[in-house]
Amino acid sequence: MLNPIFERFAKVSPVTVMLRATLERIFSAEKLDELFEAKREKQYTQDLLFSTVVAIMSLVVCNIRPSISAAYKAFSKQIGVSRVAFYSKINGIEPQVSQALVRYSSEQLAPIVEELGGKQPEILPGYRVKVIDGNNLAATQHRLSVLRDVAGGPLPRKSLVVVDPVLMLAIDEFPCEDAYTSERALFDEVLTTVEARDVWVGDRNFCTCKFLVGTAQKKAFFVIRQHASMPYEVESELTEVGDSLTGNVFEQDVIIEFEGESIKCRRVVVYLNEPTRDGETEVPVFTNLIKEEVSEILVSEIYLKRWTVEGLFQVITDTLECEIKTLGYPKAALFSFCMAIVAYNILSVIKAALRSVHGQGKIDAGISSYYLVEEIQSTYTGMVIAIPDVEWQFISTLHLSTFTELLKQLAAQVDLKRFASNPKGQKKPQLERKKEPKRTHVSTARLLAQKEHERKLSRLNQQPSNVVKTPTPQALRS
Repeated sequence: MLNPIFERFAKVSPVTVMLRATLERIFSAEKLDELFEAKREKQYTQDLLFSTVVAIMSLVVCNIRPSISAAYKAFSKQIGVSRVAFYSKINGIEPQVSQALVRYSSEQLAPIVEELGGKQPEILPGYRVKVIDGNNLAATQHRLSVLRDVAGGPLPRKSLVVVDPVLMLAIDEFPCEDAYTSERALFDEVLTTVEARDVWVGDRNFCTCKFLVGTAQKKAFFVIRQHASMPYEVESELTEVGDSLTGNVFEQDVIIEFEGESIKCRRVVVYLNEPTRDGETEVPVFTNLIKEEVSEILVSEIYLKRWTVEGLFQVITDTLECEIKTLGYPKAALFSFCMAIVAYNILSVIKAALRSVHGQGKIDAGISSYYLVEEIQSTYTGMVIAIPDVEWQFISTLHLSTFTELLKQLAAQVDLKRFASNPKGQKKPQLERKKEPKRTHVSTARLLAQKEHERKLSRLNQQPSNVVKTPTPQALRS
């Protein structure tokens, strides 16, 4: 049982308590500082601990604090170093440390999701599906001296993100400080993480002979959309195999070769029922999944899971703060992006707890990440004041089953109606605006009054001329 002060917050804002409890569970200062020491190369710890930086940045990426500067001011005594020293620490965090933070978060959170029973249905039993995609941050402000006289938008970094669509967790991230670097230049690093029985799902940018053959050599599998320039040798004619959810499915056997090594795989083509937003009418993908185990129609459905990672990018861009415009240094931008990914993972655990209590259908179809985060933003600061850090330390000592039971108790108190999503209707076509060079402003009140006047005149004109109106008492007296 929780003490009375926890009970009050659990009743009013259980989602915020779930977030804070999960942070305490996986992000103890000791574990984070050990991770930093294990992965750092040049940067070192003097007065400011890595765990302190993570704690402050978590407030910024969750929009609990509006900026890094505001967060620093609020916790300057606890931080214990100057503003310049704090920013220098962020600007120097090495990419491999940020990458390790993402990996660590998924390793710690995956057992919680599994214990909760909050996983998504298995896509391909016996395999582990991994969806990979690239991401570029939007341009930053021109704060750095090297950017002051540059007109172009400064791009701080590039990265590849890997998502497990069953756990709904980002399990890996491959950072690159140079935004102009091709995604394909990072494939060697990706291939070192490929394991047997993996199924890698990606768009056409990942369709290279090296990546596909390299994946197959690791006894892993791929479902990758065909790139227009991809060379392959046809072994059989394209034949129809049936209908999928999105269109008519065809397949053929092909051979792909790289540096003397060749693999036999299938080319599955879906002729779409409706064109994509880019006007494409067919989607060809390559796969080396065994035909007797995985049908062509199932392959086409697996490829649809690629949108899982697109959903992650949408959440961390629209709901969280992954693009901090003031962070011009690439290392700092990579770190803030990885912190947003970690926040997404924690949000996924909260949804898994809700799914385990309220059912998968209700959560996946109707719960908005935006409203969940908005609730946390409005409550977190007050809860931190009311419940100091020391009061949360018992969380880290709980057995996994006890901790997940606590999450379920909190999830049971969540009013789902407060976080229901509002599906957007079809957008109305925009009217062409009237341009009046001599009038740059208009009075909204006058335009509304004019519209109301026109509406009343329209009503009068629509009345039949032969209708005899009943005279009012005032008219009879006159």
